[in-house]
Amino acid sequence: MMKNIGYCCIPMGCNEGKPKKEHITVNRGMVRRTFDAKGLPYASELIIENLKDTLKVLDYNLKNHIYIYRLSSDSFPWMSEYEFSDLPNFKLIQILMAQIGEKIKSNKIRVSYHPGPFNVLASENPSVVEKTIKELNKHAELMDLMNLDKTTFYPINIHINTTKPTREEAAVRFCEQFENLSESCKLRLVVENDDGQNQYSVKMLYDWVHTKIGIPITFDQHHFNYGPQDQSMEEALRLAHSTWKTRVLTHMSSPKTLEDTSGKQTAHADYIYEEIKTYGLDFDTEIEAKAKDLAVIRYRNQFKVLKG
Repeated sequence: MMKNIGYCCIPMGCNEGKPKKEHITVNRGMVRRTFDAKGLPYASELIIENLKDTLKVLDYNLKNHIYIYRLSSDSFPWMSEYEFSDLPNFKLIQILMAQIGEKIKSNKIRVSYHPGPFNVLASENPSVVEKTIKELNKHAELMDLMNLDKTTFYPINIHINTTKPTREEAAVRFCEQFENLSESCKLRLVVENDDGQNQYSVKMLYDWVHTKIGIPITFDQHHFNYGPQDQSMEEALRLAHSTWKTRVLTHMSSPKTLEDTSGKQTAHADYIYEEIKTYGLDFDTEIEAKAKDLAVIRYRNQFKVLKG
């Protein structure tokens, strides 16, 4: 059974028919040049506006019975470059983060983060590893500011993101560097299977990562279709499912080629066109579709999914 489905970061439905200046958005940011010129005061301004809009997004989600939501890593621009406590108006930021956390917990919303692909914990480059550890720890700090439980019910999801010099050796480095993360981060970190034949399957992540450091595996159905085929989909989902101590979270998207034959297979389509396969298992799903919340609503209607 699978009834809790959600989306990532920026809803589209709440902005329909509004002029752009009135759009709700949670990822106001700036280029490096602007950050260097305007510094923490401007970053603080943007963060406050992003957090106020995050509260609006959560209200919109509740109105539409959406209880799974991926928070935007971009709500805090250039966050690895400063300590949160050094931000001007940090007390207001603390208040807003606590309000967000309270709304999440009191309404039983499940949130996650998915830091970007530049985070390579298994990199052979020490400076990349150092930056990655800082960035991942910052995501955990954000969850701490929201007073969210330190469990994978609120996961921080990443990929291994390197296969050098071999997949197995990179996985060993991933496990070694995992130990250098903060406890808050380690308790929330999960790892996801990939969509390339030369990358990581669920079975590889199970054998080389989960059995070593115990972190759960996020099963991505779309990635499975284009990744290493060393198991059936049912076997891969069941194996990933077995790694979670909290409620399982999975990902789903459809290939862009279903909408545009000239598109890239591994790219995400605007909507979901295949039914999410559950094989009788119960789990939550983040839909990674370009139409965001609209894709969730259409999917629920098309496949008769109960509202969460």
